[in-house]
Amino acid sequence: MASATVRWITKGQFLAVDSSKHSVVLSTQDEENGVGMKPSDLLLAAVGSCSAVDVVNILQKKRQKLTGLEVQVSGEQDAEPPWTFRKIHVRYIVRGRDLSEKAVADAIRLSEEKYCSVGATLAKAVELSSEYQIIEEM
Repeated sequence: MASATVRWITKGQFLAVDSSKHSVVLSTQDEENGVGMKPSDLLLAAVGSCSAVDVVNILQKKRQKLTGLEVQVSGEQDAEPPWTFRKIHVRYIVRGRDLSEKAVADAIRLSEEKYCSVGATLAKAVELSSEYQIIEEM
């Protein structure tokens, strides 16, 4: 079972620790507390990193010459509390040598439709969209 613990540190700062003892600092974004990530930004990072792990693993299994991957995630939120996300867009920038466009598209599709638990959970409540760009490296 997945788990995480969030502890209040001071003022508007918190420490989140997962079941593997990895941690991330979170905070409100006022003058006193700009040290950590905003919790809502952490949600965007979670969907991006979940899918990034899948895409890298799938492309490596397909023996693609992947040299880099950047996943940019943006979200549109309601203007009023609780500032619910309505749309999340994921942009994949894939770098490599002789990458197959089909392999890249398939890896992203598999992540989005089959493997990424964060994306699958969010897809029930948010409009998810994505695009990709392949950059050929020598």
